Amino acid sequence: MTVLKLFGIIFFCGLLSPSQEVLSGLSCAVSPRAMQNVLSDAIIHNGLLQQHLQGLVLPNIMGEGGLLNSPTSITGLHLVQVRLPRLSVVLLPGIGVQLTIGAKLQLSGKCLVGLLSELIDILVDVNITANIKCTNFESGTVQVVTEDCLCILGAIKIKVLSGLLTLSVNEMVLRQLTATLPALLCPVVDIVMNLVNIQLLGTLNAVIPVGTAGTIHYQLASIPYTSGKFLGLDLDGAVKQVGGITIPHDSSPSALPPLMDRLMLLAMRQNFLNAILTLLLRMPPQTFPCTPDIFSGANRLHETLWTIAPAGCSTCRGTSPVNIRLTLGGNPLILLEENKASVKLSVLVQVFLNRLDGSVLNLLLLKADLGLNVRVSIVGGRLVLRLALRSTSLSLESSDVGISNISILKPHCSSLLMETLLPVMNGALSIGIPLPNVLGIPLIKVDVQI
Repeated sequence: MTVLKLFGIIFFCGLLSPSQEVLSGLSCAVSPRAMQNVLSDAIIHNGLLQQHLQGLVLPNIMGEGGLLNSPTSITGLHLVQVRLPRLSVVLLPGIGVQLTIGAKLQLSGKCLVGLLSELIDILVDVNITANIKCTNFESGTVQVVTEDCLCILGAIKIKVLSGLLTLSVNEMVLRQLTATLPALLCPVVDIVMNLVNIQLLGTLNAVIPVGTAGTIHYQLASIPYTSGKFLGLDLDGAVKQVGGITIPHDSSPSALPPLMDRLMLLAMRQNFLNAILTLLLRMPPQTFPCTPDIFSGANRLHETLWTIAPAGCSTCRGTSPVNIRLTLGGNPLILLEENKASVKLSVLVQVFLNRLDGSVLNLLLLKADLGLNVRVSIVGGRLVLRLALRSTSLSLESSDVGISNISILKPHCSSLLMETLLPVMNGALSIGIPLPNVLGIPLIKVDVQI
C-alpha cells in the first residue's frame, strides 16, 4: 500500500481563480510521486501487468545462419514471466501522463537448428513509454487513450541446453523481436490502463453514507487536468437527505496552493461544508422539564425567571412544572478565515407551562445567536468537527406574561446551551464527514489548514 506522508485539506475562503470554473465540492492536486505510487500499485504490485502478459504468444522466428549454416526456426515462443518490472511517471502539462514501464521479459519456446531440436529461453530487456490522455468526459466518467507508445528493446540473453547458437542467431532474434514485440506489448498497455482507469474512477465516483442522516455523492466534476507539478481533479459533492432530497449549495471557483512536499492536497469549500452541516445538524426540538435533578443551567434560568416576572403574574407559578424547549432556527453557517473556523447558529429557547386545560403558557421565547469555535481533525478517513461555545447573544421574541428585561438571563442561558444542546450537536457531528478515497491514497499524517 502506498503510504501517504503528508496530506493537506485546505478550507478555502475567498481564494478565486478566474481561469478555472469548477463545481462546489472538492479540488484535489496529486503529485507526480503519488501518481507513480498509485499506478505502480495498480499495474505492477497487484499483478495486473503480469496477468495480461502471461502466456503472450509471439510469431515464429525463421532464418538462416544457425549451426553449420543450417536453417534455424524458433516456434511456440511465449512469455513465461515478467521480471523486475518498474514504473515511472512524468506529468505532461495539458496532455496527461507519460508512463514508462521497464522490465525483463522471460520467453520460452522450441528451437530447431538443422536436425537438432531443444528448448530455448530468451531474456530481453524492454522499455515501454506511452502517453496516457483522458478524454470523453461524461457524467463523472472519462476514457483513457494510449498514444505514442514506443517499445525499445535492450540486451538479449539466449540460452539453450547445448549452447550451440551462433552470434547470427542472436542478431536474428533481436531483429525479429524488435519488429514484433511493440505491436504485442502496446495493446496490452492500453488494456491495462483502461482497467486501471475503471478502478481509479471507482474511488472518485462514490455514494458514501453520512451516518443515518443521508449521503454524499462524490463524482468527478470535470476532465482531469495536468501541469508539470500535479494532476488536478475536481469533484462535485451532492449532499442528500434520507429520501433523496438534495441540500443545495452555491458554487465558487478556487485555486489550489502549491503542493510543496506533500503527496496530495485536497480542498473542501465553505459552501459544501455548510450543506453537510445542514444535513448533520437536522435535529428535532429538545424538550425537558426544570426539575432539581435536571441541568443546573436550566434550573438557574428557571429561578431567575421569577425575579424578572411582573409582580401581578399570578399564572406564572402553579402546580405545572416549567418546561424548556430548544429549537434550531435556520441552518448553521460555517465561516472560514485564516487559521480559524467558526459556526453561527440561531436557537429558539422557549420557557413554558402546560396548563390543566391543555393550553400552553409561553413564559418566555428567546432567540439565542451562538458563535461557536470549530476544532477540525481527521479520524479514520473522515473530517470531524467539534464545536465549543464562544459567544451568546440574546433577544426577546415574545412573552405571554409581560417579561421584557432579559439581560440577567444571558449567563444562565449560555450554561443551559452548553449543558444540553452542545453535547447533542457534537454527538451528531462525531460520525464525521466521509472523504472520498481519492485514487486509493490513504489519509495518513494529515496536515489540516484553514
